[in-house]
Amino acid sequence: MKTNRGYKSNNNIVYSCTYHIIWCPKYRRKVLVNDVEKRLKEIISKVALELNVEIIEMETDKDHIHILAEIDPQFGVMNFVKKAKGRSSRLLRDEFHHLKTKLPTLWTNSVFIATVGGAPLEIIKQYVKNQQTSERPKEKNKWREFLKDVNKNI
Repeated sequence: MKTNRGYKSNNNIVYSCTYHIIWCPKYRRKVLVNDVEKRLKEIISKVALELNVEIIEMETDKDHIHILAEIDPQFGVMNFVKKAKGRSSRLLRDEFHHLKTKLPTLWTNSVFIATVGGAPLEIIKQYVKNQQTSERPKEKNKWREFLKDVNKNI
């Protein structure tokens, strides 16, 4: 897993889109253990490599998986999730017969996705609010002071 953080680019955009992704096996069965866990991580890493998705962290518990990933917004986080869930379900159920007998499908239809990183929401709100007035020197100084205060409290 890579730890190099910064902006990425493709032909059209420069971006930094990091997502925290979680999904679970059907009925929250505790099947992500031992060889299943290892193979799941291999499959997801391979899918990520093929789709140019940077996996920053990936960890499983017995009944869910957490992925922290940098994904091109033009490609879309759901495209990665669908491909990772689809391929891992097919391959794991083929390789580990007990997954076919315990579950009608490996994964639930649900997924949790949250964006991660960047400035705190209050700073972004203040920045957007000050766009009209930020060219005036007095307002620029006011903005600098606000940021200093915020950085002290972080």
